[in-house]
Amino acid sequence: MIMIPVLILQIFLFPWETSVIMNVWVNSRQSLALQDATSQLGSALQQLYLSLNHPTIPINTVLTDLPSLPKFIENHFYVGNATLKSVSDPVLSSSRVLEITMRLATTGITATTSVILGSNVSWQESTFKSNSTNACIIATKFSNQTINLRFGE
Repeated sequence: MIMIPVLILQIFLFPWETSVIMNVWVNSRQSLALQDATSQLGSALQQLYLSLNHPTIPINTVLTDLPSLPKFIENHFYVGNATLKSVSDPVLSSSRVLEITMRLATTGITATTSVILGSNVSWQESTFKSNSTNACIIATKFSNQTINLRFGE
């Protein structure tokens, strides 16, 4: 007779606990996948910048990269943008930091990465959409040696 309330409690407690644990596991897995995609995108941006920053590359050169990122993370597309910031560290004073933030649609999970670039970089406000068929990164070298980076479609 004493065990009946305990058994009834277990009927409700175990499914609820399992649901909570599974939600934490799914969110962690999605967050990790989004962080990986964000890091890969940051690496691709940095590589494009470094490729164009060499003095032997002629002006008005345009490079486009189609990153090999998944279009969806567990049936959710993701969007991202970036912000260019100056570095306050005296050692890196000639550098600028591009901070990339990605958000997994409908879940609100976000991931951020930062990429160190040179002082001659500019960022054109744009949005990366993973489910776009033409999601890409575009880098352009101008006559004043400035390298403009942006997301394209």
